[in-house]
Amino acid sequence: MIYSLDKLNEMAEGDDDFVLSVVTVFLEEVPQDLEDLETAIESADYENVYKLAHKIKPNVDILGMEQTRAIALEIETLGKDEANMDQIREKFPALKKDIQQVISELQKDFDV
Repeated sequence: MIYSLDKLNEMAEGDDDFVLSVVTVFLEEVPQDLEDLETAIESADYENVYKLAHKIKPNVDILGMEQTRAIALEIETLGKDEANMDQIREKFPALKKDIQQVISELQKDFDV
């Protein structure tokens, strides 16, 4: 399992509705953010690369996806300078793969 609900469960303090709402928001927002990030990378729009990686980072963090969060942080940091687009392009596939896997797992685990 690539994600962990430990951090989320700690925040939720037993409130299953809260957990479900966070998961639902993740499933609603992150796929679009990921798609937008891919588009920004393809068009070398480094300002949006920075913004979208920054937006994705807390969403993966709350699901305990430490490795994915680290990749998002790297892309966010690299997105501050358009000279780093090649490095961003190298790192993005791992981010995309992890997020797509988690989306699939969450949909299955939460039956949504």
